[in-house]
Parts: sequence; structure tokens; C-alpha cells
Amino acid sequence: MSSSTETKKSLLKKLELETRPDVIHDIEVAIEEIKEKLNFQDDVYGNVMVAVTEAINNSIYHGNKEDQSKKIYLDFEMKNDYRLLVRVKDEGEGFDPDALADPTAPENLENIGGRGVFLMQHLADEIKFTDEGRVVEMCFNI
Repeated sequence: MSSSTETKKSLLKKLELETRPDVIHDIEVAIEEIKEKLNFQDDVYGNVMVAVTEAINNSIYHGNKEDQSKKIYLDFEMKNDYRLLVRVKDEGEGFDPDALADPTAPENLENIGGRGVFLMQHLADEIKFTDEGRVVEMCFNI
């Protein structure tokens, strides 16, 4: 039995990726295909592209720590016909997103890293981390 709070979802694409930097090309192709299928605007396309590649890079370098025996899982789903849900899951130890330093704080401005989650939070219309930080779900209004 379904409840009235359940959302209608339709799986668009599901990918199992190796933990290698060159998978970014596969991600870009997948996002371009989804953009064509759903016909969403260029600004949304840019937001999805940057946020998803940041999430994948975080999974490669921070989550799976470049361990090529571990996988990254990427799902694209439609929610309610107007929201694109993107889910990225890695097989790492997880992390606490609330414990990340603010990259806009003066003491962090010259740090090389630390901006990926910040970018994702500002590009997605909604974002949440689950499974102790191993899963990030981002929603984009299309």
C-alpha cells in the first residue's frame, strides 16, 4: 500500500563505476544523455555537471581513497516529473559533513581542498548525506 507522502520515481540511469579518475568522462556522457532526454536548461545542466563530478571526485579520493577494488554507485531518478535526484554512493569509511571546515572562512581561503561539498550544497536545490556520509543525494529542479 502506498502512502500519499510517497513520491513518484522513475529510474533514468544506474551506473557502477570503478574508482578511477577517468570515470569522470563516463559521468559527463551520462549527464549529457539525461539532459537531452529531459530537455532541461543549460544552467541546470551546469549545476548537475559540476555537483555530480564533485561528488564522484570526493568518492574517488576521499571516500574510496583511490582503492580500485572499491566501487562507486551512481543513480539518476526523476521525482514528481520535475526533480532530478542524483545519488552517489561509495564504499569508504564515511564522514561527517557537519564537521567540515567552512571554505569561505578567512583562515581557509588559501587551502587547496575543502570546497567540493560547499559547491554541491550551493548548486543542488536539495542535498542530504546518509549512511554515515557514504551516500550523497542531490535534487535539482528541472
